[in-house]
Amino acid sequence: MKGIQLFVFWLFPLLLSADFLHWQGDYASAHALAQKSGKPLLVFVAKAGDNKTNEVLRTVFMNQPYIQKLQNSTVPVMVTYEERASYPIEMYYTTILPALFLVDSRTELFLSSPLYGADITLQKVDDMVDQLY
Repeated sequence: MKGIQLFVFWLFPLLLSADFLHWQGDYASAHALAQKSGKPLLVFVAKAGDNKTNEVLRTVFMNQPYIQKLQNSTVPVMVTYEERASYPIEMYYTTILPALFLVDSRTELFLSSPLYGADITLQKVDDMVDQLY
């Protein structure tokens, strides 16, 4: 038990200092917020418990120079493929997961080409961010 407490004590400051996106978990709420703020939606379709999804979240959406820009200029929302009823599957349909979509919140048109699986890289997300400015 003491080892677990020490581990949590060591990990806590790292989590506080980590620069990561604050994902919305409900598509409808995120869409309403994006419309109200005039920001585009950044939709991340994930598969629960998937190693590739976890890797992308850790390497592309944590501690990167563009994270604050994304947080300030989009409404990030993460939806899981398993809960298709919670988001418009016909709009974000994909067989390759994870998937990333940048969408105009008013017209619901893609602002850039979607990224799928291994194509969700630091460089491609950085390029996506550059399109916002």
